[in-house]
Amino acid sequence: MQRIRAIAAAHADQRGPLLPILHALQAEFGYIDPAAEPLLADVLNISTAEVHGVITFYRDFRHEPPGRTTVRICRAEACQAVGADRVVAHAEASLGAKLGGTTDDGSVTLDEVFCLGNCALGPAVTVDDRLYGRVSPARFDALLGDLR
Repeated sequence: MQRIRAIAAAHADQRGPLLPILHALQAEFGYIDPAAEPLLADVLNISTAEVHGVITFYRDFRHEPPGRTTVRICRAEACQAVGADRVVAHAEASLGAKLGGTTDDGSVTLDEVFCLGNCALGPAVTVDDRLYGRVSPARFDALLGDLR
């Protein structure tokens, strides 16, 4: 908790400091521990409900540690039109994890995103923030290799 307080204090003088603090916590720890919410509220002199509301509003903030590898599948219209649903169904079946979840062994977190800016090469997927286009179920398997 001491490190959380230090990160919060480092950003507390900024205008609208909550988002920069949350991003810094996520960057350092990989997630935002729910126990940090009252501490952040105290440092910023806002309600715990406000902190919680911001964390839960933005999909990029996590309340639990992600898997060692994070896979995001684009679900925007352009990718949907060229087969993203098939990739999602295949990913969920092959990993044994639903969108927003992590495999039981903690190896992969499977998420959705609503545009990766790779519309001409959909379906688009990121694996640990590396972008791939024209991802079919077979290519998905190849990208994840031994992680499945």
